Amino acid sequence: MEDTDVLIAGAGPTGLVLALWLVRQGVRVRIVDQLPLPGTTSRAIAVVPRTLELYRQLGLADTLVERGHILGALNLWVGAERVAHARLGEMGEGISPYPFLLMYPQDEHERLLIERLENEGVRVERPTTLAGFEAHDDHVIARLSDASGNTRECRSAFLAGCDGARSTVRSALEIEFAGGTYSHLFYVADVDASGPLANGELHIAFDETDFLGMFPLAKKGRARLIGTVRQDAVARAEALTWDDVSSSALKRLHVDVERVNWFSTYHVHHRVASRFRAGRVFLLGDAAHVHSPVGGQGMNTGIGDAINLAWKLAAVVHERAPLGLLDSYEPERIAFARRLVKTTDRAFQFVTSESPLVKRARMKLAPQVLSALLERRLTRRWAFRTVSQTRIEYRTSPLSQGAAGRVHAGDRLPWLPGEGREPDNFEPLRSLGWQLHVYGQASAPLRAQAETLGLSLHVFAWRPAAERAGFEENAAYLLRPDGYVAYADSEASPGRLAEYLGSRGIRCR
Repeated sequence: MEDTDVLIAGAGPTGLVLALWLVRQGVRVRIVDQLPLPGTTSRAIAVVPRTLELYRQLGLADTLVERGHILGALNLWVGAERVAHARLGEMGEGISPYPFLLMYPQDEHERLLIERLENEGVRVERPTTLAGFEAHDDHVIARLSDASGNTRECRSAFLAGCDGARSTVRSALEIEFAGGTYSHLFYVADVDASGPLANGELHIAFDETDFLGMFPLAKKGRARLIGTVRQDAVARAEALTWDDVSSSALKRLHVDVERVNWFSTYHVHHRVASRFRAGRVFLLGDAAHVHSPVGGQGMNTGIGDAINLAWKLAAVVHERAPLGLLDSYEPERIAFARRLVKTTDRAFQFVTSESPLVKRARMKLAPQVLSALLERRLTRRWAFRTVSQTRIEYRTSPLSQGAAGRVHAGDRLPWLPGEGREPDNFEPLRSLGWQLHVYGQASAPLRAQAETLGLSLHVFAWRPAAERAGFEENAAYLLRPDGYVAYADSEASPGRLAEYLGSRGIRCR
């Protein structure tokens, strides 16, 4: 029997990021996937700012930005009329060091993660199937089958199910996956295209009968298209091709598709598992939640799941926190997954509904409302925070306590740009460890307490930008390894800081 700390089933972006974060923290992992080779199609392509912030902690963000395509603007079309245009850089200025969406195909994304994981000495075991498992109070026994049908056992402290919407792990646990499937059949295609919309920006177009999303890729003239399949073609129940897509929006907007490099059709699902955890077994990514592609949130949400769980697993494996720390994973992540599915479900139904009343609202009312809203700075910034996932917060988590200024425990650490020789306040997060931030001056007793607790203390000069970001001068902010505020105290009391960590059994070294 082969032993490991964490066995990961599924080597998509979620499983790979989980493995990479764990390995960087000295946790033994095995990651298996039933496919003989990594994916060769682009599939998910949008990488949101919050994912890039988390990737920066792993030293990955710069590589992704260099290789991908920065999406600086988005456009909304109704019929042949452009009704809204928004520049993401302006919408996200001062919110994130990455005020844009990044287009980076999933196949390239996965290859990069695999390469970084192999540099850490871990290879994805392929093709290897999780044939079954038995979960016990203090370990999990999994049965792994190779391509020849040979089966061997693996004993691990924890099992992570990152094995997709048809998750073997979820099925074995008999966890309900409530939700449904939209009736429309959609297509996705990577193409070489020309025309006025092939300008490196995102274009979303809809009318009474058709829907089109056009996402630019890094290579000039390359784009990802998402749209609907003609109903008469769906009814034939035959193998569908590019000739079966609804082309009215393409023609109306003068999009000339010169070559189709990849084409597939799919139904959109919206489901959330009733539980994300059963003892020592966890569900992440599509195994836990699937939803419409509105906003490009799916893959990014799975990556967020992975990093949320990874630092907690590492703390428990290294006996720096009790097993109870893992109780916070499900409530933190399931709440966001449910909100996301509900929000994208409403948006998707509005865009695709065939109801005469909804069609009229889509064609007449929505363009006027959206255009007016996007002209307002507050609305634009709210929209950026939503799509970028920088609004995700865990204020109701059992790990969150206190507030100082406008920053509450559970919030993502507000970004403070660097000034002069002082780096931005995200730079210390590369340590992947607990740390203490003070904006202004830290007292001698607080410094001594941080040293006693094994906390890295980072003191940033107080300046107007810190106040605008919501910080309170001289307050103490205790940060989790994933960059969320765990504890905030206006008085920066050394005793209360120690009490917070002690009451939760957390050791920082």
